[in-house]
Amino acid sequence: EYFLYDESGPVATITFNRPEKRNGLDLPAMLEFESLVQRVRDDRAVKVLIVTGTGSAFCGGADLTLARDASSEEERAAINADISLVPRVIGRVFDVMVHMEKITIGAINGFAVGGGWSLAAGFDHTIAVEGATFWLPEVPLGMAFKGLANISLTQRLGPSLAKEAMILGRKFTAEELLSFRVINQVCEPEELMNEARRVADTYLDVPWSAAIGTRRDINSAIFGAQYY
Repeated sequence: EYFLYDESGPVATITFNRPEKRNGLDLPAMLEFESLVQRVRDDRAVKVLIVTGTGSAFCGGADLTLARDASSEEERAAINADISLVPRVIGRVFDVMVHMEKITIGAINGFAVGGGWSLAAGFDHTIAVEGATFWLPEVPLGMAFKGLANISLTQRLGPSLAKEAMILGRKFTAEELLSFRVINQVCEPEELMNEARRVADTYLDVPWSAAIGTRRDINSAIFGAQYY
């Protein structure tokens, strides 16, 4: 309902497909995304996962319009309760992505906000279009930014910039993040998916068991080993 899923040989692609909502996240959307990532994890034929979006956004974070448009206080309270569970599901998905025996590529087609940047922080290789913007509004909105995404972004940005990003909500362009080596590449929008597939092919050319064993140790050093 909220995503497009495609498999082409050993490469799977998951596409956020709510452009009218700027690919915002609510609980049903995150549960669908979690199911698709688990599907990739369990499919031995798939070796590379590409994640991208439709429209002007990669992922606009939590969809707060649902509560705003609620017709009653009871409906609003129920929606807010669901939204409060979204970060927990994001954490579960992040854990699966960084530990599953696949290469993950983020093809960031527009802005990545909140949970969108949280998910992007877990990719092995990140390509963003020119002018894409990344920011974390959680703390300015009164919510702590915690979990594995915090660890990943601190590792990538360094403590000083991580505090600007997470606490102050500083916005970063793709070009800035490339200069900090937080992301791998910046490309023109029309080249994004071609470039993502080219990178996928590059990883597929490497001896697979050696690549995955090395990835496992790198990610275990950052995020801890997976015991299940």
